[in-house]
Amino acid sequence: MAAFLNKWFSFTFLILFSGAKMMAADAIDIKPLRHIKVLHPFHVSVVEINHNAADKTLEISCKLFTDDFEGVLAKNYKTKTDLINPPSKAAMDTLVKKYILSHLGIKIDGRQVALSYVGFEQEKESVYCYIEATGVSSVAKVEVYNSLMHDYFDDQINIIHVIAGGNRKSTKLDYPDKQAVIVF
Repeated sequence: MAAFLNKWFSFTFLILFSGAKMMAADAIDIKPLRHIKVLHPFHVSVVEINHNAADKTLEISCKLFTDDFEGVLAKNYKTKTDLINPPSKAAMDTLVKKYILSHLGIKIDGRQVALSYVGFEQEKESVYCYIEATGVSSVAKVEVYNSLMHDYFDDQINIIHVIAGGNRKSTKLDYPDKQAVIVF
């Protein structure tokens, strides 16, 4: 919410002091302005790992700011990226999958689990990436390797939530930290 408010206030400031004359707020068509990059003061991602005991799976979501994520994909893969209106959803899926799976790793009870990319969706100012792991019957210790956005920002904060057996535990990794251990 803070990011949304910050972007809104930054956008309002940009409009008010850019010399643009506007008669009414409802007369503004924001769609053409979506490519204006508004800086936000912090860089954060949220990874949520949910153990589904009935299905013996880990359901994982990664939430990143859309503009930051597009930037890191463009930088790393030397290609134009558009996650909001991709000219080719399959091409964007390939980039997102490659990036997420190379910057996120999980061990359960000392055993590396194979992560499978499910897909991504864009919602407001964020992109949600979905991953899963199968064959996880129980969870006592979760080791997470998370270097998301470290190759783009040196002030990156990665928040990690793990839910197992109805218990939720959280931690955060401040750049350059990449590893966290959560014990249930």
